Amino acid sequence: MRILAISGSLRTASGNSRLIEALPALVPPGVEVVIWRGLDTLPYFNPDLDGETPPTAVAELRRQVGLAHGLVICSPEYAHGVSGAMKNALDWLVSSLEFPAIPLALINAAPRAVHAIAHLRETLTTMSAAFVEAACVTVPLQGRDLSPAQIPEVPEVGGVLARAMADFCAALPALQAQRLFDNRS
Repeated sequence: MRILAISGSLRTASGNSRLIEALPALVPPGVEVVIWRGLDTLPYFNPDLDGETPPTAVAELRRQVGLAHGLVICSPEYAHGVSGAMKNALDWLVSSLEFPAIPLALINAAPRAVHAIAHLRETLTTMSAAFVEAACVTVPLQGRDLSPAQIPEVPEVGGVLARAMADFCAALPALQAQRLFDNRS
């Protein structure tokens, strides 16, 4: 089983990225977490460039989404909205054949950041994501200087993420089977 994880932050010391980087230690055995780090390589979304041969970075993002059984997004909130870099990536996925019905988990690193999560949900619902609600969690990372290696050791952060990832992985086989069936219909 393969999970693609994306942080919506470009910051070097991002809490969102640290949560994503901790996921490989928090998933059940036999699950591979691939962290996509190409957010800063995507060009600004331009429908004129979204033809048969999209930009290389866009093609790679779409390929990674296509290879994944599920997608995990952890994105910060800026000015009561989604980071521009994350929204840009999603814009490039709107017309992709790989995205519709992909099982999805949202992780929120800051309990007070409710606007970005709401915006992400609205955008991803419009894009036909299949939310796994039990895997959509908020963890109190804000203000904690935890490394990805330390996160699993903190019950209110690592424990919550581990349970969310267990629920996510348990839901993936049925959702993936439905997705494949729908794509063949």
